[in-house]
Amino acid sequence: MDKSMLGDLDNLPEEDKVRMSTMIDQLQIRDSLRMYNSLVERCFNDCVDSFRRKTLDKQEETCVRRCAEKFLKHSMRVGMRFAELNQGAATQD
Repeated sequence: MDKSMLGDLDNLPEEDKVRMSTMIDQLQIRDSLRMYNSLVERCFNDCVDSFRRKTLDKQEETCVRRCAEKFLKHSMRVGMRFAELNQGAATQD
C-alpha cells in the first residue's frame, strides 16, 4: 500500500494505523479482483459465440485480446484522469 495514503492519519495511535492500512490493502485487492472479473465476463460474453472446441478459435482469440487491451487502456486512462483531478483538488486546498 502507498504510505502517502495514510498522511492524514499521522495523529492516530499505531494500532489504528496498522488496522487502517490493512483495511485499505483489502479494499485494493477486492477492487482489483472485481475489475479482473468484470474484464473476463465482458470479453467472454462479447467474443465467445460457441463451445465447439476446448480452445478459442483464431477470431475469438483476437476478439478477446482486443477487448482486454481496450478495457485495460480505458482503466489506465480513468486512473490517470482521477489522479489528475485528485492532484488539482489537493493544490486548491
